[in-house]
Amino acid sequence: MNTGELNLMVGLEIHRQIDSNKLFCKCPSVFSDGNPDRIIKRRLRAVESEIGEKDKAAIFETLKDKEGVYEYFNESACLIELDEEPILGINEEALKAVLTIAKILNCEILDEIIIMRKQVLDFSNTSGFQRTGLVARNGYIKVNGKKIEVESICIEEDSARKVRDSEKESVYRLDRLGIPLIEITTKPDMGSPEEVKEVASYIGMVLKSTGKFKSGLGTIRQDLNISIKKGNRVEIKGVQDLRNIPKIIDNEIERQLRGKVNEEVRMVREDLKTEFLRPMPGASRMYPETDISGIKTSDFIKDIRIPELIKDKISELVKKGVPENIANDAVKLGINLKDYKDIKLAANILVEKPKEIKKRFGIEISTKNLERALRLLDESKITIDSATDALVDMENEKFDISKYKKVDAKDVKKEIQGLMKKGMTTNAVMGILMEKYRGRISGKELSEMINEK
Repeated sequence: MNTGELNLMVGLEIHRQIDSNKLFCKCPSVFSDGNPDRIIKRRLRAVESEIGEKDKAAIFETLKDKEGVYEYFNESACLIELDEEPILGINEEALKAVLTIAKILNCEILDEIIIMRKQVLDFSNTSGFQRTGLVARNGYIKVNGKKIEVESICIEEDSARKVRDSEKESVYRLDRLGIPLIEITTKPDMGSPEEVKEVASYIGMVLKSTGKFKSGLGTIRQDLNISIKKGNRVEIKGVQDLRNIPKIIDNEIERQLRGKVNEEVRMVREDLKTEFLRPMPGASRMYPETDISGIKTSDFIKDIRIPELIKDKISELVKKGVPENIANDAVKLGINLKDYKDIKLAANILVEKPKEIKKRFGIEISTKNLERALRLLDESKITIDSATDALVDMENEKFDISKYKKVDAKDVKKEIQGLMKKGMTTNAVMGILMEKYRGRISGKELSEMINEK
């Protein structure tokens, strides 16, 4: 498909959970299962904004005449999630994470953040609104040499977690409500499905580089803003897997080519096609949050430290002779290879040993035990030949360092001399001593000692 002739324009909205407590209360960001401690029911209705208008998306939800049912767990929610108590001050850890990203993406950070209420009447919020604050704007990134503009970066609270839905009621769990999110919105600068995937991947890499954001299913969502031939913009919500982005865009282009395109919000189905969700919301659904004052960003910016990006870490390892695929896997594990004397050896162990052990023993090696083994290897307390056995013992909680203590070279040389006097061949000596000192001396060292004789 020639997207250039279609004048395809795509923008991204990336939402990702911040790895901290909730945004406006002290509750932990954990998911709850089992029987809820309380069940709460609500009905919501559209109200006029500060400019005297009702938002059409809010009216659309109100007309469904449904009831919201909320599952409340003491461990993951409080009166703030129930909208029965005013919010506390903003989570400073979460705000610093967002400010860090704003700096990396070359954005203009606002002097003051004003928290706003955004009307949402699909029952995903007990209050009927989502709190959001504009943090930065007018940034940019470069992907494959092309400049992609970042329109805005916001901090906001995640919605409640949907459990089930019917014509009469929507059931939500309050554990996810209030988890802090970053929202990164780009301008519609992307002109092909693959380019959109690459930009989303780059932004994901930046977020992961900070170590301040959650990962895994449900922690990140991408929305796509798509138009062709200068037609109406369509927002597609709920894209979770980056690999699906090109197919979703291709399907949406085909749909838009078939006829009139309304400006609306659509959702992704399992077949990667889209269906109508609601009308496109407007500015009339926004109004100021009255329970919190403006937040001065200067109080936080001075504490921001920019981390080394994952792509730069990989590039540095490649320059030191580590193959790119191994460098990529090693960095993904989050272990700093620069801490070790032999970077190439450490990188190889990080990537290859877990694969070998999984294949031979069916055991998954934890990052914690990989780091432990690398440290012992770096300190010459275990050998490269004993690394596999040591890792297996660590994972089975049977590791005893005395079993792997390196043998004294003088003692080995005496044994070599004694065996040689008995007329044994070098291969025979090698076999006997490798069996005896398995894992306590490397084959290379032993071979060199034998050849000295």
